[in-house]
Amino acid sequence: MPSDTDQRLKSFRLLQMCSRLQDGQVINKADAAREYGVNERSIQRDIEDLRDFFGSQMPTHDVVYDAKARGYRLTAQFKDMLSNSEVFAVCKILLESRSMIHAEMGPILGKLISRCVPEYNKKAVQELIANEQHHYIEPRHGRTVLDKLWELGQAIDQYFVVEIEYQRIKEPQLVKRTVEPVGIMFSEYYFYLTAFLRDVDRTTAFENADDANPTIYRIDRIRSIKVLKEHFHVPYGDRFQEGEFRKQVQFMYGGRLERIKFRYSGPSLEAVLDRLPTAKVLSREGDSWIVSAEVFGKGIDMWLRSQGDMVEVLE
Repeated sequence: MPSDTDQRLKSFRLLQMCSRLQDGQVINKADAAREYGVNERSIQRDIEDLRDFFGSQMPTHDVVYDAKARGYRLTAQFKDMLSNSEVFAVCKILLESRSMIHAEMGPILGKLISRCVPEYNKKAVQELIANEQHHYIEPRHGRTVLDKLWELGQAIDQYFVVEIEYQRIKEPQLVKRTVEPVGIMFSEYYFYLTAFLRDVDRTTAFENADDANPTIYRIDRIRSIKVLKEHFHVPYGDRFQEGEFRKQVQFMYGGRLERIKFRYSGPSLEAVLDRLPTAKVLSREGDSWIVSAEVFGKGIDMWLRSQGDMVEVLE
């Protein structure tokens, strides 16, 4: 029967080997036997014990023999987790979005890589994004947005009325608004809150007093948020459809719903259809296409002007 000392030594050995496997290290039987002063059969029994442990406590993981590394390593079945390529894609999207300051972007990228990629593949993903991360240019507003996103998201989910202080674009002053928040969206570097405004004279505050769509607020310009102890009610059939609204709004400018028709003669019709999800090709005329779309607000005017001679507005 093993002595208490032998049991303690084995427990220590198992804990240390378990820690090494979780760190992504490879355990070579011969090397481990020399290190711990036991024979290779003992190390093999330890590996079987560890395999049983991971099988019962972490069903997605297994201790397998890696012939190339000449040792045992801990692997995971990543069917329900992000693969290396998926993590890489998400990291690239985040970096290209330029949606957060360094202090928020950096930890998110680090957590994505550390949580979703096997330890031994981390370095490859880190190297692929290292240059872009080093030269990352944060948004000029320089403000954190994550806490605001979550607080507003909770208010939306529970239908709470919210009071905000908002920095307007045209006037360098704060305005107080009481709103019914209905959605959070992202476009062109910024997060936005869509909300229905309360207690305001629509004839003076809006270009279109009959506009039934929510007002759009850039979240980094919201200076303070106060969630009131008041719920608002939205009938299920009238609930705000973020996806549908997003198809029709350009550059997050609100306004009237309009139908536009234009001739496009540029090199990539596909890019136009991706930019305007409601767009439909009516016909083709030589090297150009006649396109129509339904859009909200003045943002479409900015896009049309940016296309130069490639776009001719017909109506």
